[in-house]
Amino acid sequence: MIVVFLAVVLLILGSIHFYLWKRLVKDTTAPGRVRRAGTVAVIALALLLPVTLVGTRVLPHSQQPILAWPGYLWLALMFYLLVTLALLELPRLALRPWLRRRPAVHAEVASGSPALAEVAAESTASTTSTPTVSAAEPLPAAPDPKFDPARRLLLGRSLAATAGALSVGAVGVGTYQALGEPQLKRVPVRLAKLPASMDGFRIALVSDIHLGPLLGRSHTERIVRIINSVDADLVAVVGDLVDGSVAELGSAAEPLQDLKARHGSFFVTGNHEYFSGYQEWVDEVNSLGVRVLRNERVDIQGLDLAGVNDVTGSDVGDGPDFAKALGGRDPARPVVLLAHQPVQAHDAAKHGVDLQLSGHTHGGQMVPFNLLVALEAPVVAGLGNVDGTQVYVTRGAGFWGPPVRFGAPPDISVVELHGA
Repeated sequence: MIVVFLAVVLLILGSIHFYLWKRLVKDTTAPGRVRRAGTVAVIALALLLPVTLVGTRVLPHSQQPILAWPGYLWLALMFYLLVTLALLELPRLALRPWLRRRPAVHAEVASGSPALAEVAAESTASTTSTPTVSAAEPLPAAPDPKFDPARRLLLGRSLAATAGALSVGAVGVGTYQALGEPQLKRVPVRLAKLPASMDGFRIALVSDIHLGPLLGRSHTERIVRIINSVDADLVAVVGDLVDGSVAELGSAAEPLQDLKARHGSFFVTGNHEYFSGYQEWVDEVNSLGVRVLRNERVDIQGLDLAGVNDVTGSDVGDGPDFAKALGGRDPARPVVLLAHQPVQAHDAAKHGVDLQLSGHTHGGQMVPFNLLVALEAPVVAGLGNVDGTQVYVTRGAGFWGPPVRFGAPPDISVVELHGA
């Protein structure tokens, strides 16, 4: 199964790079040294991606950035080159009539130009005469009689330059946003059952911190500083804290012990915890003073705060259990559920959850990838409603894969609860 998956991935990557080679190298150069150099470069970049994906898993953590930076940046640039070049196929198609050869010589001959009449005669003679070619020499490739090669080259270079400028710009802006400070968003939410004494209760929500090859301790310290600055009543970390083991990233997660909130800090697992040794991370996060809610709930001044495991945990017998987390409670009390993935709201709604707080989507991370995310997630970012349950999805404070967030900047949200 893994071999089939890898074969499919390599086939897709090979097809994408062949398309990029055609549009960025073949269509912009004449046969020769420059085209050969461009071909070698495209092949090298195609090989860089699988090497990066494997290397960031097998190399020691300290050496992973050596591959991660160039590999993941090329992945983002490849994505935007593919998108922009695909969109530019429409103007390319529209300009095909402009590429056709113009009978300029014959038109001017007809107008009585003696000089061009001589050129036309020579041209006619050269096309009708049979050239003498040595039997040992291969015949040269015949040019396409329909299209002007100079115009075709001009069009290829113009579209390639346009795609390149747009793609580099998108990756540049996205890298700046991804590595910059997360936005602080304030989100008012009304809960009909909220006790009057809790009106204005503030939950600092963060998700998808993604400590790993490119994000370390300073990233955690910045997040803790921002959260502590809002003086929240409660802190919720809704999964995907890490991309690596406790041995590799324990020190990077350590600043979480400095989180401050009147009613404590809470955590639920995300899908990436199950790729990184979830049981070790559950123990580690608990040791930092951040309580891990594992299909359970706690009472917070008349509000039920519940947390369920991520759906990925089902693969290892540690999946979400909504009945355990929400069963037997007083339905007159409001309940806020921490669940990593927005899709879990369908189950939450069946158990009468008033508000679910989630992450996972990154807001799409790189527009227009958010359009694909929307096919799976009922809410990609912000506040929505799923089967009668309010769902708020943070875009997350980190990134996964490419250090690029274009059109979906990172955020930390302060969810402020109000009564009806």
